[in-house]
Amino acid sequence: MRILGLDPGVATIGFGIVDSPTPTELALVSCGCIRTLGGTPFGDRLMEIRSDLASLISRHRPDVAAMEALFFNKNVRTALIVGQTRGVMLLGLAEARIPVLEYNPLAVKKAVVGYGRATKAQVQKMVARILRLDTPPRPDDAADAVAVALCHRFSSRHRG
Repeated sequence: MRILGLDPGVATIGFGIVDSPTPTELALVSCGCIRTLGGTPFGDRLMEIRSDLASLISRHRPDVAAMEALFFNKNVRTALIVGQTRGVMLLGLAEARIPVLEYNPLAVKKAVVGYGRATKAQVQKMVARILRLDTPPRPDDAADAVAVALCHRFSSRHRG
């Protein structure tokens, strides 16, 4: 199974691709960020995100996508903008016929660290340990996306 993990944003969208040919084998294929420039018209930023995601899908051919769910944000404007970005991402994944599952931050932390209130540093350390990496993926958004992919893999074990 090849899992595309996504950490939604507007300026920076983290992605992480994890291969898991068997339930116990895990390997990091690629990770990084899709970036858009502030000051660019929002519609253009959405088109850039859609295009970059399509390229990523075409290049890596994931079987499934796991996305961090939008949690309530005190800044309503930010939540709406990220929601619009997520919509474009969901559309791109649907067009590629890639099923998407969503996980809230608490579930991701619990799956990766074993504790739902783990710090970002603890999650990053465990991502590196699980994937046998010398250092956690960088930047932070990429590490978060890899954690979402791992969360899906660990969660899918229990779903059969």
